[in-house]
Amino acid sequence: MKAWFKSGAPWIWLNAGAVAVCMIMVVGLIGLIAVRGFGHFWPADVAEVVITDEQGNRSVVLGEVVRSQTIPAAVARDAGYYVPENRELVTRFLFKQGNRDQTGRDFAWYTEIGMGEFQYPENAFVIERREWGNFYGYPVKLSQDGRTISAEAPEFWQAVQASVDRSLELHDDIKAIERRRIGRINSDMEQLRLERRMLDLRNVEGLERDQAEARIDQRSSELDAEYQVLRTELDALYASTRRDSLTLRMADGNELEISFATIVRVSQPNAMSVFGKLGQYVVRLGEFMTDDPREANTEGGIFPAIFGTVTMVFVMSIIVTPFGIAAAIYLREYAKQGTMTRIIRISVYNLAGVPSIVYGVFGLGFFVYFLGGSIDRMFYEASLPAPTFGTPGLFWASLTLALLTLPIVIVSTEEGLARIPSTIRQGSLALGATKAETLWKVIVPLATPAMMTGLILAIARAAGEVAPLMLVGVVKLAPTLPIDGNFPFIHMERKIMHLGFHIYDVGFQSPNVEAARPLVYATALVLVLLIVVLNLTAISIRNHLRERYRSASD
Repeated sequence: MKAWFKSGAPWIWLNAGAVAVCMIMVVGLIGLIAVRGFGHFWPADVAEVVITDEQGNRSVVLGEVVRSQTIPAAVARDAGYYVPENRELVTRFLFKQGNRDQTGRDFAWYTEIGMGEFQYPENAFVIERREWGNFYGYPVKLSQDGRTISAEAPEFWQAVQASVDRSLELHDDIKAIERRRIGRINSDMEQLRLERRMLDLRNVEGLERDQAEARIDQRSSELDAEYQVLRTELDALYASTRRDSLTLRMADGNELEISFATIVRVSQPNAMSVFGKLGQYVVRLGEFMTDDPREANTEGGIFPAIFGTVTMVFVMSIIVTPFGIAAAIYLREYAKQGTMTRIIRISVYNLAGVPSIVYGVFGLGFFVYFLGGSIDRMFYEASLPAPTFGTPGLFWASLTLALLTLPIVIVSTEEGLARIPSTIRQGSLALGATKAETLWKVIVPLATPAMMTGLILAIARAAGEVAPLMLVGVVKLAPTLPIDGNFPFIHMERKIMHLGFHIYDVGFQSPNVEAARPLVYATALVLVLLIVVLNLTAISIRNHLRERYRSASD
């Protein structure tokens, strides 16, 4: 046994076991997030159950059974549920019953006391709406272009789907007009306003002012006329969206008419096959990745958050890479190795351990208020007192993260430079190359894999940071993306959404906890996958460079 311990084999097995446990935990965590998150998009069956209370009154509950749990009878009594005295444990079920505009809540707990058998009627409809969440009920009739189609009619389901498709097309047309064409007009009108204000600030008078005013007035009239045409077109589209409506009967017998202008999807999950549910699952998952959020971020998609995260990481990488590499090259190749250089290195190492919120406070005070305010006073005087760069935005968020990850890039690059044998430098100098030529044509290419390693670590940390971003540019909901079709096309001053902050907001600030819970898991998995994709891209580039210069490094 002593010989076995002295051989070091137990420590090898212990290390392998620790690595295996860590891998199992990571895979298990990702699997849990995937099941809890992406399972939300599977079309769940709609259950109907009759509940009889202690007075003999009957009520009908219709909705999706989210989960069940067994609790002590005393806890149930304290919560206001009726429980017979001879019961010690009670099972309760959480129903997603929707219809929040009618009942005031779309999730409710019901105990098994007095509960009948679950029924799954095939004609139960699930209506996904743009507001007020889902609606669960039974179809009564469809009002379509002045005619009424009964729910018993053979063509009813096809007519409903046709109305849904038409409503979605109209909604896309409205969105395109409002965001693109009217958005461009608003942008041009704002530029004209700023031009007029600059005339006042510069005290332009005489013929020059008259010509400028005439040009501005003419362009403003053209934009007004274009807007009136679009406004008329929008009014017609909005009126057209309200043409069709669907009447449904709720579980309590009351009927409600829903306009197709508010409907996103109509489905009958109890009557769908497995392949039908799989197709709808793919569609709903795709919408989650490509749509905008709605209902306080508890419904809809997360595309603005994905776009903001990726854009911020790319801008951060563009900023941090040259500065980090240049600093490392100077410290390793040019700086005199003395007391001052050692102090600088120690400072860089210490910066890597500074809490991220400190960088956020620094970014808010220095980048946003000082630099941004100065830029506004020098270049955007006409916009004041409304800030342009003197407010949190994409550029300041990226710059703050670049400062946060700068020590990582410096340390990795410097270590890569230090690993290059001195014989390579000496050989290059002996062949007549200058120090600069040796550095940029021999040393830097060989150290490129180490530089990419630093960038990989920087991306992994930056993509998951939340605390500093809350101060320097990330918001709950950004109405416009930082890249669009309006000049100058890339708007670095705009605020953005971020997946990490989106998880925090949905998980801890949402007014509807049960609706937000699965979206927290789904968004967390998307963030993990996004970081993995970014890292794999950087790793593939690093491996390519490593293979390219392997023969030279050997």
